Amino acid sequence: MTLLTLKKTIFFTGATGYIGGSVLWRLLNYKNANNFRIKALVRDSVKARRFKDEFGIDTVVGNLTELSKLQRLAAEADYVITTANIVDFSATKAILKGMKERNRATGKIPVLIQTSGTAVLDDDAAGMFTGEKVYDDMKIEEIEALPSSQLHRAVDSAIVSADKEGFVKTYIVFPSTVYGIAKNGFTEAGLQNPISIQVPQIIRAGLDRGQGGMVGLGKNMWPNVHIDDQADLYMTLFDRISNGYEDIPHGREGMYFAETGEHKLYDVYKRVAEVLVSFGKGKSCDPTIFTQEECLKYFGDGPDFYGSNSRCTASRSRSIGWLPSRSAADFMASIKPEVEALLAREWKN
Repeated sequence: MTLLTLKKTIFFTGATGYIGGSVLWRLLNYKNANNFRIKALVRDSVKARRFKDEFGIDTVVGNLTELSKLQRLAAEADYVITTANIVDFSATKAILKGMKERNRATGKIPVLIQTSGTAVLDDDAAGMFTGEKVYDDMKIEEIEALPSSQLHRAVDSAIVSADKEGFVKTYIVFPSTVYGIAKNGFTEAGLQNPISIQVPQIIRAGLDRGQGGMVGLGKNMWPNVHIDDQADLYMTLFDRISNGYEDIPHGREGMYFAETGEHKLYDVYKRVAEVLVSFGKGKSCDPTIFTQEECLKYFGDGPDFYGSNSRCTASRSRSIGWLPSRSAADFMASIKPEVEALLAREWKN
Protein backbone atom coordinates (compact mmCIF):
# COMPACT_ATOMS: atom_id res chain seq x y z
CA MET A 1 0.00 0.00 0.00
CA THR A 2 1.43 3.39 -1.00
CA LEU A 3 1.60 6.43 1.22
CA LEU A 4 -0.90 8.19 -1.05
CA THR A 5 -3.62 5.63 -0.33
CA LEU A 6 -3.19 6.23 3.38
CA LYS A 7 -4.02 9.91 3.03
CA LYS A 8 -7.51 11.21 3.65
CA THR A 9 -9.02 13.05 0.68
CA ILE A 10 -10.51 16.54 0.91
CA PHE A 11 -12.77 17.63 -1.95
CA PHE A 12 -12.87 21.44 -2.05
CA THR A 13 -15.07 23.91 -3.96
CA GLY A 14 -14.44 27.64 -4.30
CA ALA A 15 -10.64 27.58 -4.47
CA THR A 16 -10.35 30.87 -6.37
CA GLY A 17 -12.91 32.72 -4.24
CA TYR A 18 -12.37 35.26 -1.50
CA ILE A 19 -13.31 32.96 1.37
CA GLY A 20 -12.47 29.68 -0.35
CA GLY A 21 -8.95 30.62 -1.34
CA SER A 22 -8.23 31.86 2.18
CA VAL A 23 -9.41 28.56 3.67
CA LEU A 24 -7.56 26.48 1.07
CA TRP A 25 -4.32 28.33 1.78
CA ARG A 26 -4.64 27.41 5.43
CA LEU A 27 -5.37 23.78 4.56
CA LEU A 28 -2.27 23.72 2.37
CA ASN A 29 -0.22 25.01 5.31
CA TYR A 30 -2.01 23.03 8.02
CA LYS A 31 0.25 21.37 10.58
CA ASN A 32 -0.98 17.93 9.50
CA ALA A 33 -1.22 18.73 5.79
CA ASN A 34 0.84 15.67 4.85
CA ASN A 35 -2.00 13.48 6.09
CA PHE A 36 -4.38 14.81 3.45
CA ARG A 37 -4.78 14.92 -0.27
CA ILE A 38 -6.63 18.00 -1.49
CA LYS A 39 -8.65 17.84 -4.69
CA ALA A 40 -10.13 21.19 -5.76
CA LEU A 41 -12.79 21.88 -8.38
CA VAL A 42 -11.64 24.85 -10.51
CA ARG A 43 -13.49 26.33 -13.49
CA ASP A 44 -10.49 27.90 -15.23
CA SER A 45 -8.17 25.30 -16.79
CA VAL A 46 -5.16 27.62 -16.65
CA LYS A 47 -5.66 28.31 -12.94
CA ALA A 48 -6.28 24.62 -12.32
CA ARG A 49 -2.93 23.77 -13.85
CA ARG A 50 -1.18 26.48 -11.83
CA PHE A 51 -2.68 25.23 -8.56
CA LYS A 52 -1.18 21.85 -9.39
CA ASP A 53 2.18 22.97 -10.75
CA GLU A 54 2.92 25.77 -8.28
CA PHE A 55 1.24 24.53 -5.11
CA GLY A 56 0.87 20.77 -5.53
CA ILE A 57 -2.92 20.80 -5.20
CA ASP A 58 -4.78 18.21 -7.27
CA THR A 59 -7.42 19.91 -9.38
CA VAL A 60 -10.37 18.91 -11.52
CA VAL A 61 -11.59 21.35 -14.17
CA GLY A 62 -15.33 21.82 -13.83
CA ASN A 63 -18.16 23.77 -12.27
CA LEU A 64 -21.13 23.25 -10.00
CA THR A 65 -23.54 22.59 -12.87
CA GLU A 66 -21.74 19.32 -13.64
CA LEU A 67 -23.73 17.29 -11.17
CA SER A 68 -22.41 13.84 -12.06
CA LYS A 69 -18.86 15.12 -11.63
CA LEU A 70 -19.73 16.64 -8.25
CA GLN A 71 -21.30 13.39 -7.14
CA ARG A 72 -18.26 11.38 -8.19
CA LEU A 73 -15.79 13.70 -6.50
CA ALA A 74 -17.82 13.74 -3.29
CA ALA A 75 -18.01 9.93 -3.37
CA GLU A 76 -14.20 9.80 -3.45
CA ALA A 77 -13.72 12.13 -0.46
CA ASP A 78 -13.42 11.72 3.28
CA TYR A 79 -14.07 15.44 3.73
CA VAL A 80 -15.99 17.88 1.54
CA ILE A 81 -15.58 21.62 2.10
CA THR A 82 -17.88 23.86 0.06
CA THR A 83 -17.33 27.61 -0.29
CA ALA A 84 -18.80 28.26 -3.76
CA ASN A 85 -22.35 29.08 -4.94
CA ILE A 86 -23.73 28.07 -1.59
CA VAL A 87 -27.42 28.49 -2.50
CA ASP A 88 -27.20 25.94 -5.34
CA PHE A 89 -29.63 23.25 -4.20
CA SER A 90 -28.90 20.93 -7.14
CA ALA A 91 -25.17 21.00 -6.43
CA THR A 92 -25.81 20.30 -2.76
CA LYS A 93 -28.00 17.32 -3.58
CA ALA A 94 -25.33 15.92 -5.91
CA ILE A 95 -22.64 16.26 -3.24
CA LEU A 96 -24.82 14.61 -0.62
CA LYS A 97 -25.66 11.79 -3.02
CA GLY A 98 -21.96 11.16 -3.56
CA MET A 99 -21.27 11.18 0.17
CA LYS A 100 -24.05 8.65 0.71
CA GLU A 101 -22.40 6.43 -1.91
CA ARG A 102 -19.12 6.66 -0.03
CA ASN A 103 -20.78 5.73 3.23
CA ARG A 104 -22.41 2.67 1.65
CA ALA A 105 -19.20 1.59 -0.05
CA THR A 106 -16.85 2.04 2.92
CA GLY A 107 -19.03 1.92 6.01
CA LYS A 108 -17.35 5.12 7.14
CA ILE A 109 -19.10 8.45 7.73
CA PRO A 110 -17.62 11.28 5.66
CA VAL A 111 -17.65 14.92 6.77
CA LEU A 112 -19.24 17.93 5.07
CA ILE A 113 -18.27 21.47 6.06
CA GLN A 114 -20.78 23.66 4.25
CA THR A 115 -20.77 27.43 3.83
CA SER A 116 -24.03 29.27 4.42
CA GLY A 117 -24.34 32.89 5.56
CA THR A 118 -26.02 35.12 8.11
CA ALA A 119 -28.21 36.45 5.30
CA VAL A 120 -30.47 33.58 6.40
CA LEU A 121 -31.37 35.83 9.34
CA ASP A 122 -32.25 38.93 7.37
CA ASP A 123 -35.52 40.88 7.46
CA ASP A 124 -37.29 43.45 5.28
CA ALA A 125 -36.24 46.60 7.14
CA ALA A 126 -35.21 48.40 3.92
CA GLY A 127 -32.79 50.42 6.02
CA MET A 128 -35.59 52.05 7.99
CA PHE A 129 -35.20 50.47 11.42
CA THR A 130 -32.84 48.53 13.66
CA GLY A 131 -33.96 44.97 14.24
CA GLU A 132 -34.17 43.89 17.86
CA LYS A 133 -33.73 40.16 17.29
CA VAL A 134 -30.19 38.84 17.87
CA TYR A 135 -29.78 35.16 16.97
CA ASP A 136 -27.41 32.89 18.88
CA ASP A 137 -25.89 29.81 17.24
CA MET A 138 -26.43 27.94 20.50
CA LYS A 139 -30.20 28.46 20.21
CA ILE A 140 -30.97 26.06 17.40
CA GLU A 141 -34.74 26.25 17.80
CA GLU A 142 -34.61 29.92 16.77
CA ILE A 143 -32.72 29.08 13.57
CA GLU A 144 -35.10 26.22 12.83
CA ALA A 145 -38.03 28.63 13.16
CA LEU A 146 -36.78 30.69 10.22
CA PRO A 147 -39.10 30.35 7.19
CA SER A 148 -37.98 28.08 4.36
CA SER A 149 -38.13 31.09 2.02
CA GLN A 150 -35.10 32.68 3.72
CA LEU A 151 -31.89 32.70 1.67
CA HIS A 152 -29.78 29.57 2.37
CA ARG A 153 -32.53 27.92 4.42
CA ALA A 154 -33.51 25.20 1.92
CA VAL A 155 -29.91 24.10 1.42
CA ASP A 156 -29.11 24.27 5.14
CA SER A 157 -32.16 22.17 6.01
CA ALA A 158 -31.26 19.51 3.45
CA ILE A 159 -27.77 19.26 4.93
CA VAL A 160 -29.08 18.89 8.48
CA SER A 161 -31.50 16.20 7.27
CA ALA A 162 -28.63 14.29 5.69
CA ASP A 163 -26.76 14.28 8.99
CA LYS A 164 -29.87 13.01 10.76
CA GLU A 165 -30.10 10.19 8.23
CA GLY A 166 -26.65 9.15 9.41
CA PHE A 167 -24.54 8.79 6.28
CA VAL A 168 -22.62 12.05 6.79
CA LYS A 169 -21.59 14.41 9.59
CA THR A 170 -22.38 17.99 8.67
CA TYR A 171 -21.12 21.33 9.95
CA ILE A 172 -22.47 24.62 8.58
CA VAL A 173 -20.44 27.85 8.76
CA PHE A 174 -22.29 31.17 8.55
CA PRO A 175 -20.06 34.06 7.41
CA SER A 176 -21.47 37.52 8.03
CA THR A 177 -20.06 40.71 6.46
CA VAL A 178 -16.58 39.45 5.69
CA TYR A 179 -14.07 42.25 5.24
CA GLY A 180 -10.39 42.92 4.67
CA ILE A 181 -8.13 42.36 1.69
CA ALA A 182 -7.04 38.73 1.55
CA LYS A 183 -3.27 38.29 1.45
CA ASN A 184 -1.61 34.92 0.93
CA GLY A 185 0.33 32.92 -1.63
CA PHE A 186 -2.73 32.46 -3.83
CA THR A 187 -3.54 36.18 -3.99
CA GLU A 188 0.10 36.96 -4.74
CA ALA A 189 -0.02 34.45 -7.59
CA GLY A 190 -3.23 35.97 -8.94
CA LEU A 191 -5.20 32.77 -8.37
CA GLN A 192 -7.60 34.02 -5.69
CA ASN A 193 -9.98 36.95 -5.56
CA PRO A 194 -8.67 39.16 -2.71
CA ILE A 195 -11.73 41.40 -2.43
CA SER A 196 -14.97 40.83 -0.51
CA ILE A 197 -18.52 41.58 -1.70
CA GLN A 198 -20.68 43.72 0.58
CA VAL A 199 -18.55 46.79 1.36
CA PRO A 200 -16.86 46.84 -2.08
CA GLN A 201 -20.32 46.89 -3.72
CA ILE A 202 -21.23 49.94 -1.67
CA ILE A 203 -17.93 51.57 -2.66
CA ARG A 204 -18.41 50.75 -6.35
CA ALA A 205 -21.88 52.26 -6.26
CA GLY A 206 -20.52 55.47 -4.73
CA LEU A 207 -17.71 55.66 -7.29
CA ASP A 208 -20.12 55.16 -10.18
CA ARG A 209 -22.60 57.81 -9.03
CA GLY A 210 -19.89 60.16 -7.78
CA GLN A 211 -21.38 60.28 -4.30
CA GLY A 212 -21.62 57.89 -1.36
CA GLY A 213 -25.11 56.47 -0.99
CA MET A 214 -27.26 54.54 1.44
CA VAL A 215 -30.25 52.21 1.41
CA GLY A 216 -33.13 53.84 3.23
CA LEU A 217 -31.85 55.60 6.34
CA GLY A 218 -29.15 52.99 7.03
CA LYS A 219 -30.61 52.11 10.44
CA ASN A 220 -30.24 48.36 9.88
CA MET A 221 -27.41 46.35 11.47
CA TRP A 222 -25.15 43.50 10.38
CA PRO A 223 -22.34 41.53 12.04
CA ASN A 224 -18.82 41.57 10.64
CA VAL A 225 -15.76 39.31 10.60
CA HIS A 226 -12.28 39.73 9.14
CA ILE A 227 -11.32 37.35 6.33
CA ASP A 228 -8.48 35.89 8.41
CA ASP A 229 -10.72 35.27 11.41
CA GLN A 230 -13.32 33.78 9.07
CA ALA A 231 -10.82 31.35 7.56
CA ASP A 232 -9.58 30.47 11.04
CA LEU A 233 -13.09 29.34 12.01
CA TYR A 234 -13.07 26.76 9.21
CA MET A 235 -9.68 25.55 10.35
CA THR A 236 -10.72 25.40 14.00
CA LEU A 237 -13.56 23.13 12.95
CA PHE A 238 -11.44 21.04 10.60
CA ASP A 239 -8.64 20.61 13.12
CA ARG A 240 -10.96 19.28 15.79
CA ILE A 241 -13.01 17.11 13.45
CA SER A 242 -10.00 15.56 11.73
CA ASN A 243 -8.33 14.88 15.08
CA GLY A 244 -11.30 12.94 16.38
CA TYR A 245 -12.81 15.34 18.89
CA GLU A 246 -16.18 13.75 19.64
CA ASP A 247 -17.66 16.78 21.38
CA ILE A 248 -17.82 19.01 18.28
CA PRO A 249 -21.56 19.44 17.55
CA HIS A 250 -22.74 18.45 14.07
CA GLY A 251 -26.03 18.16 12.22
CA ARG A 252 -28.87 19.98 13.96
CA GLU A 253 -26.45 21.49 16.48
CA GLY A 254 -23.68 22.01 13.92
CA MET A 255 -24.42 25.66 13.18
CA TYR A 256 -21.44 28.04 13.49
CA PHE A 257 -21.90 31.80 13.12
CA ALA A 258 -18.90 34.02 12.35
CA GLU A 259 -18.95 37.49 13.91
CA THR A 260 -16.58 39.67 15.91
CA GLY A 261 -18.89 42.64 16.32
CA GLU A 262 -21.62 44.44 14.44
CA HIS A 263 -22.15 47.72 12.63
CA LYS A 264 -24.98 50.02 11.71
CA LEU A 265 -25.06 50.38 7.94
CA TYR A 266 -25.32 54.16 8.18
CA ASP A 267 -21.84 54.27 9.71
CA VAL A 268 -20.50 52.30 6.74
CA TYR A 269 -22.25 54.53 4.21
CA LYS A 270 -21.00 57.63 6.02
CA ARG A 271 -17.40 56.41 6.12
CA VAL A 272 -17.48 55.43 2.44
CA ALA A 273 -18.81 58.87 1.52
CA GLU A 274 -16.07 60.54 3.57
CA VAL A 275 -13.30 58.50 1.98
CA LEU A 276 -14.65 59.11 -1.52
CA VAL A 277 -14.55 62.87 -0.86
CA SER A 278 -10.95 62.57 0.38
CA PHE A 279 -9.98 60.96 -2.94
CA GLY A 280 -11.91 63.48 -5.00
CA LYS A 281 -14.52 60.89 -5.96
CA GLY A 282 -17.49 62.20 -3.99
CA LYS A 283 -19.33 65.48 -3.55
CA SER A 284 -20.39 65.27 0.09
CA CYS A 285 -19.38 63.42 3.25
CA ASP A 286 -23.06 62.79 3.93
CA PRO A 287 -24.46 59.79 2.00
CA THR A 288 -27.59 60.30 -0.08
CA ILE A 289 -30.37 57.73 -0.42
CA PHE A 290 -30.12 55.32 -3.34
CA THR A 291 -33.19 55.39 -5.54
CA GLN A 292 -34.97 52.11 -6.23
CA GLU A 293 -33.45 52.15 -9.71
CA GLU A 294 -29.96 52.63 -8.25
CA CYS A 295 -30.50 49.77 -5.80
CA LEU A 296 -31.40 47.48 -8.68
CA LYS A 297 -28.47 48.73 -10.73
CA TYR A 298 -25.83 48.41 -8.04
CA PHE A 299 -27.10 45.58 -5.86
CA GLY A 300 -29.45 43.60 -8.07
CA ASP A 301 -32.10 43.05 -5.41
CA GLY A 302 -33.25 46.52 -4.51
CA PRO A 303 -33.10 47.33 -0.80
CA ASP A 304 -33.81 43.75 0.33
CA PHE A 305 -30.26 42.67 1.22
CA TYR A 306 -28.38 45.88 1.94
CA GLY A 307 -31.34 47.29 3.83
CA SER A 308 -31.90 44.24 6.02
CA ASN A 309 -30.99 43.48 9.61
CA SER A 310 -28.93 40.37 10.30
CA ARG A 311 -27.83 40.20 13.92
CA CYS A 312 -26.18 37.28 15.65
CA THR A 313 -23.81 36.02 18.33
CA ALA A 314 -21.23 33.32 17.61
CA SER A 315 -21.43 31.53 20.95
CA ARG A 316 -21.03 28.00 19.57
CA SER A 317 -18.11 28.98 17.35
CA ARG A 318 -16.24 30.40 20.31
CA SER A 319 -17.13 27.37 22.43
CA ILE A 320 -15.08 25.06 20.20
CA GLY A 321 -11.95 27.19 20.52
CA TRP A 322 -12.32 29.80 17.78
CA LEU A 323 -10.32 32.84 18.90
CA PRO A 324 -10.93 35.77 16.51
CA SER A 325 -8.59 38.70 17.00
CA ARG A 326 -10.39 41.60 15.27
CA SER A 327 -13.21 43.88 16.40
CA ALA A 328 -15.88 46.14 14.94
CA ALA A 329 -13.34 48.98 15.11
CA ASP A 330 -11.08 47.03 12.74
CA PHE A 331 -14.00 46.70 10.37
CA MET A 332 -14.53 50.46 10.17
CA ALA A 333 -10.78 51.01 9.78
CA SER A 334 -10.77 48.64 6.78
CA ILE A 335 -13.00 50.83 4.62
CA LYS A 336 -10.32 53.28 3.43
CA PRO A 337 -7.93 50.49 2.32
CA GLU A 338 -10.86 48.87 0.48
CA VAL A 339 -11.49 52.12 -1.41
CA GLU A 340 -7.80 52.42 -2.23
CA ALA A 341 -7.68 48.84 -3.50
CA LEU A 342 -10.72 49.28 -5.73
CA LEU A 343 -9.39 52.54 -7.13
CA ALA A 344 -6.11 50.80 -7.99
CA ARG A 345 -7.77 47.69 -9.47
CA GLU A 346 -10.86 49.04 -11.21
CA TRP A 347 -10.66 52.82 -11.52
CA LYS A 348 -7.10 53.30 -12.70
CA ASN A 349 -8.04 56.12 -15.03
